[in-house]
Parts: sequence; structure tokens; C-alpha cells
Amino acid sequence: MVRATPAHRTLALFSYNTCMNTDILIVGAGLGGLAAAVRLRAAGFRVRVLEKNERVGGKMNVVRAAGYTFDTGPSLFTMPWVVRELFAAVGRDADAALEIVPVDPVCRYVWPDGTRWEHHASLPGLMHEITRLAPNDAAGFFRFMAFAARIYAATAEPFLLKPFRGWRDFVTPRFVRDAPALDPLHTLDQAVRRYFRSPYLRQVFNRYATYNGSSPYRAPATFAIIPYIEFAEGGWYLKGGMYSLAEALLQLALDLGVDVETNAEVTEVQVTNGQVSGVRLAQGREIRAERVVLNVDALHALRHLVAPEHRRHWTDRRIDRFEPSCSGFVLLLGIDHDYPDLAHHNIFFSPDYPAEFKAIFDLHVPAPDPTIYVAATVRSDPHHAPAGGMNLFVLVNAPATNGRFDWEREAGGYRDLVVRVMERRGLPNVGQYIRFEQRITPLDFAEHYHGWRGALYGPSSNQPLAAFLRPPIVSPDVRNLYFVGGATHPGGGIPLVLLSGRAVAHAIGAATAGAKGLAPGNALHKS
Repeated sequence: MVRATPAHRTLALFSYNTCMNTDILIVGAGLGGLAAAVRLRAAGFRVRVLEKNERVGGKMNVVRAAGYTFDTGPSLFTMPWVVRELFAAVGRDADAALEIVPVDPVCRYVWPDGTRWEHHASLPGLMHEITRLAPNDAAGFFRFMAFAARIYAATAEPFLLKPFRGWRDFVTPRFVRDAPALDPLHTLDQAVRRYFRSPYLRQVFNRYATYNGSSPYRAPATFAIIPYIEFAEGGWYLKGGMYSLAEALLQLALDLGVDVETNAEVTEVQVTNGQVSGVRLAQGREIRAERVVLNVDALHALRHLVAPEHRRHWTDRRIDRFEPSCSGFVLLLGIDHDYPDLAHHNIFFSPDYPAEFKAIFDLHVPAPDPTIYVAATVRSDPHHAPAGGMNLFVLVNAPATNGRFDWEREAGGYRDLVVRVMERRGLPNVGQYIRFEQRITPLDFAEHYHGWRGALYGPSSNQPLAAFLRPPIVSPDVRNLYFVGGATHPGGGIPLVLLSGRAVAHAIGAATAGAKGLAPGNALHKS
């Protein structure tokens, strides 16, 4: 059971003892699973959540050691209205539970030739930076935003804000009208090149393909929606650390009476006469339920939790054909030095972006000269590092696990390469200042979080129709089996997995007579 605080322990034990007859089992306590649990419990269902790890949150996690605090999952928060709507939907105030603050600059970019650029949250500050770097691209920025706004208008209501089971839910008269705006037959890079001449700004806007683990040279232009949201709505942070969102959702779930059990690994989804009947845990224990929601990477869950005879549509062969999104190589570095030029979010770009993505997705090896992302939450939370020190969360895009790179044997050498690149790109002698270090490789994402082949975002989006080919939230093979999280609809990232929780809750409500507050088609409004 959850043992975060005495209050958590009491609530969880009470829930466990009074909810033995479970309506809905949720396997996995990531953000999507917790969001679904909150909505379903508020609608009157008896909900139980089983989490294999000792802490909830999924890949949103935290490490505290040697006086340093590191968020180890999502580090930038967008679309905060999604969180506020979730709390409001169950009669609570998100701003009473979370301190949501803007980050400015949203990100600081550095190139190997010494060029620097900042994404400022305010429009005047942003335009100053654009005209300083590339005066001829100022008008192109507004044209790009208009282009991406049309994509958002065409996709938000039918795809982001509603349950999505497949083409039939999307192909409507409105879709036929708006389909050309999606521009799926061009890549994100091709779209970016239409609006920006500066190679620096092209690299900045191409970077957003990595938000869903894809390549800008293969992902469709439709994903221009990602930078549009960040530039239009800004970037945000949760005071105390991003993990506070997982803690707040856990507390909300417990307050509502959801039963949350940690250290409870599910090894099998049980199916009887084509309908889900419960789950079996690693210890051999069986739990019965009328409905099961899998908040596990959908491809991993299908391959390893649902027996092949129950998967007529999602066969092993079909699953294995999916290209995984990229994974990540992470260094948590506690240093006893301050680099004044480091902002909260920083990108140190590689000199050859196409070569970087070729290495990851074509050669399936880590890039030899990678782009490096560095987050230093000490800029917003000074207590996250000892005085005069910094907590550096270092992330490099990496290929999903495969036979071409042995992380167990070669992670140490790649770590040394990354540190050397950091020292060349603007953090001189950083290796000498390290006082705490922890490493996370694609193998860890595969083993600890059951990410399919260690991928961070499930299937990649490196083809025009990828968004429609992801596993749907409602299983087409097993009745009353559902999926939630970054590997299903609508995708990865904090707001999207929370919307995934909303979508699966609505789908269950639509399929269940008498569910309260989950009428299908119920509009999602910004609060």
C-alpha cells in the first residue's frame, strides 16, 4: 500500500478494506492511470490501482540524494488548464494543491559556434530574440503560428479532447473539410523550412518532434501543433518539483476513496469468454474485476500481459512491426559549482541534426555528437541543490533497445562522451565538479517502467498516419479492456496522458448504464 505519509497509509488501508468488490482495476499508477482513477471514482465506480514500483507516477519520478533533488521524468509543463480541468471535474481546486509558475526564458539554446538564442514567454521578448538572430524570419514566425493554429483547430476537438477508437471517430464532414490543414504528406522539417530561413530557427522548431520521440525528418508536419502550443501558451513549472503533480494526483485519488497498492506487479490479464475477468499478480494472487484499464505501455501490455489467443487484431506480428519512439540516456549530476549562463531549461545543439536522427532511427545507435538537454530546477527551486551547487538533469535522445548497442557494457563510455561534449559546448570542467551521479539508460526504461523496447513514448510518429495507428483506448479484442497513457490515444507528454485518462473514463462511462458525470461527448472546457 502507499506509505508516503501516515495520512496516505490510513486512506489506502481504509479503501483496501472496504472496496474488495472492485468495479475497475487500473494497472499502473502513472499520470494517465491516476487521472482515470480520479474521474471514475468521482463518477461512482469502485476503483483499485495496482502499481509495480514502490512509488506512483510512472516515468514521472524523483531522486533525492546527497542534498540534490532531481525530477527524472517530464521537466516542462504545458497546457496547465488540463490539470485545472481535471481537479475542477471532481470539485477540487488544482491551485490549492499545486503551485503552477511560468518559466522565462522557456528555454535557452546554444550552438557549437557559440550562437545563443532564448525562447521568451512574452511576445515582445520573443520577437526581440527572433529579430536579433534572424530579422527576415519575424514574419515567417507569425505565418508558421497561423499554419499550426489551423492544425490545432482541426485536431483539438475530435482528436485531443474526445475518446478516440479509430478512423470512424475521426472521419466526419468536419474532418473532410479540415484535412488539408493537417499537412500529413510533408514532414515537420519541410513545413519548418517553408517559414524559416535561419538554420538556427529551423533547428529550434524541428526539435519539437522529439517531444513524442520522433524525427523531424520523418514525422508529419501535423506535429507543428507541438511548438504552437508551447509558443502560444508558454512553459510552466511546479514549485517543489514536477513530481509534485504525481503526489497531488495520488492524494486526490486517496481522498476520493481510490484504493492504491504499490509493489504489486501484474503479470497477466485474465480473460473469460472474450471478456476481461481480472488480473494475476507476480505473487500468484488473483483479483477479479468487471473492467481493467492498462496504464502500461500499450505495446508491452499487449505483448506480455494479454495471451496471444485473445488478440485477434493485435497479434505479436503486428506489434513487432511497430517502430518504437526514441528512448533516452540520462545523467543526474549533482555539482558543487554554478554556471551563471545556465537557465532552468537549456539545449546544447549538435552541429549536424540530420546525422543525429539518422544514427538513432536508421543505424539504431546513439549519436556520436548528440544534442544535449540540461534542466537545472535549482533556478526555480534553490533548495534542490546545496548552496553554490546545481542539480543537472542531462538528457540525450537515444535509440530504443536493439542488438546494435550494448548499454550494459558501453554506457560508461557514452557517459564520458556526453560529459566531454558538455564541456566543449559551454560547461567547462563540469566533470571535475561532479559530487553525485546517477545514470539511467534505455534498459532501465524497459525494465523499471516496462517501456516497450525502452521507448519513452510507445510507437514513433515517423509516418503520416502514425497517430491513427496507435493502440486505441478500447481493446477491439477483449471486452471491457482499456488502455491509458502515452502509448495510446492521444500520445505522450503530461497534458496528453491526462487527456488520455479523461478519454478512457468517458469511454467507460458511455459503456456503463448509470455512470454519473461521464456522458459521452461531454465538452472539455479550459478553466
